[in-house]
Amino acid sequence: MTDVETRYVDVAVVGAGQAGLSAAYHLRRAGFAPDRDVVVLDHSPAPGGAWQFRWPSLTYGKVHGMYDLPGLPLVDAPEDRPSSEVIGDYFARYERTFDLRVRRPVDVASVSEGAGGRLLVRTRDDGDWSARALVNATGTWDRPFLPHYPGAETFRGRQLHTAGYRGPEDFAGERVVVVGGGTSAVQHLLEIAEVADTLWVTRRPPVFRDGPFDERRGREAVALVDERVRAGLPPRSVVSVTGLVMNEAVRRGRESGVLEPRPMFTRITPEGVAWDDGGGTAPADSILWATGFRAALDHLAPLRLRERGGGIRLEGTRAVRDPRVHLVGYGPSASTIGANRYGRAAVREVRRLLETPARAAG
Repeated sequence: MTDVETRYVDVAVVGAGQAGLSAAYHLRRAGFAPDRDVVVLDHSPAPGGAWQFRWPSLTYGKVHGMYDLPGLPLVDAPEDRPSSEVIGDYFARYERTFDLRVRRPVDVASVSEGAGGRLLVRTRDDGDWSARALVNATGTWDRPFLPHYPGAETFRGRQLHTAGYRGPEDFAGERVVVVGGGTSAVQHLLEIAEVADTLWVTRRPPVFRDGPFDERRGREAVALVDERVRAGLPPRSVVSVTGLVMNEAVRRGRESGVLEPRPMFTRITPEGVAWDDGGGTAPADSILWATGFRAALDHLAPLRLRERGGGIRLEGTRAVRDPRVHLVGYGPSASTIGANRYGRAAVREVRRLLETPARAAG
């Protein structure tokens, strides 16, 4: 790209899931005009963030704590409708209501140092953008985490991650090992057990929690994740510190033995999984890895934001190594409640940055 093709804005928002839309909304309210002062770039094909890729059997009634976006409540959503459709429609309506003008699909290749103290946002399909500040809201869906265990390459069955899960019918009549201790693993098990033999394995014993996941509990969980981010360590998911919701379906699953976990296996065999030291073996036709995701931040690598601990150290939403860069949907803001709160906080910090004479002169 030549310099002539580079377009200039005050703020670039990368990602249009809940955190990105929250930031775009607050930028709009603060007087930043779309296309003139701010651009929102999203690589997904349609509105809905990561929700648009969720499996059809994950209906809205099964969603774990979805909070409204600021300024537009999500009301009267049918609980038996797929969450991908409910939230996709909601996000689309939100973008229209507040005229956020999200550009998609746009794939951001890199963010690097640009001219005059600006950041250069290079895309693979929408040219280059020069911005004085960046709000990064790329989430985690594009980086499914699949741990390696000895023998994985010898397994004769099928291995897939939650990101590729489409529903229980794909496993009818099989023997299925589900790996992971989070909400997705529980949802997969409860569904698949209706049509297949299942076995649950987890690295740590799962913790089940009674009572509603209300705003107070959400903020407590966010605070725990925030401690790691402030230390420059890779964040754990907010769900990892909240525990698993004990609802009626989960209670039945525990009583029936479907949700009775075994310790993590030590190796994978051609026919299944095995535990050393006398733990035995278990046959499997499929291994479903519900092992979570990692932050999708490779495009920020040129800015060298990572600390020795492997994470990006933040003060609020601001990257300590570069105050022009703000991360939302990362660490403490990687939850629906955190996304809204930190989207507003990021815009507050961005306004302060842009009002600083030294930065404005650049």
